Amino acid sequence: MPKRILQGVVVSDKQDKTLVVKVERRFTHPLLKKTVRRSKNYHAHDESKKFKVGDVVSIEETRPISRLKRWKVLDAAAKA
Repeated sequence: MPKRILQGVVVSDKQDKTLVVKVERRFTHPLLKKTVRRSKNYHAHDESKKFKVGDVVSIEETRPISRLKRWKVLDAAAKA
């Protein structure tokens, strides 16, 4: 099964080797036919600790690393 890759903005880097990444998705509401934005926070593993708040990063689904971490950071799309 292929691993999902998502793109989002780093909202917290206070934890050791962990980033909190906000991923936003847009979809059309089935009844109202209006574009709706929904966001979700993911905890991602960052071994190198080189990403900061505001960076746009790509995260990849991986095996469970801890209680909350099931994603790892691939690379930065844009720096803050």
